[in-house]
Amino acid sequence: MPQLTIIPPRSGTSFIVKKGQRLRVVDIQGEQVADFVCYSLEDKAEYLSSGRTIDYAETIFLTKGHPFYSNRSNVMFEMVEDTVGRHDFLLTPCSADTFRIIYGHQQPHRGCFGNLSAVLEEHGISPDAIPICFNIFMHVTVDGNTGKVDVLPPKSKAGDYVVLEAKMDLLIGMTACSAEMSNNYAFKPIGYQIED
Repeated sequence: MPQLTIIPPRSGTSFIVKKGQRLRVVDIQGEQVADFVCYSLEDKAEYLSSGRTIDYAETIFLTKGHPFYSNRSNVMFEMVEDTVGRHDFLLTPCSADTFRIIYGHQQPHRGCFGNLSAVLEEHGISPDAIPICFNIFMHVTVDGNTGKVDVLPPKSKAGDYVVLEAKMDLLIGMTACSAEMSNNYAFKPIGYQIED
């Protein structure tokens, strides 16, 4: 098995995964979120869609066996392994505005949105073309009566992972999330590897 590539805390990367390959995303130390977005390598105007994926799955709790759809209703990848079973596809990637509005930071970090913008720019992806990310390992609850959303510590432990199988050639953007609440107030790395 190939060695893990490490995404350092509060940073991001981009890479290509070809159809049929599998991407393993590993929470190395535990309780660390990875914001994940992807685009069709053939046409980058086709991107991962939270709305369509949740609509077709009829659940916000996406896990092993679920296909993930693009804005054009094509399957981009399927989750084929999941040792955690709890992730988020509701909340937007954290940004400088997140830190300013929610946390009250005067000199905010650029967040996952800024990190994704930086690593996707070389592929011709503008910041406005970054959709809601699939937030791997993020633990979000929704109150059944009020609809209030709460961000809780991830359920992932050290070594937990998901495996995503590409159903088309994909351009991936992924981060080790920068938001305090999402990661139980400690910033850690994320590991990944591409498997043929």
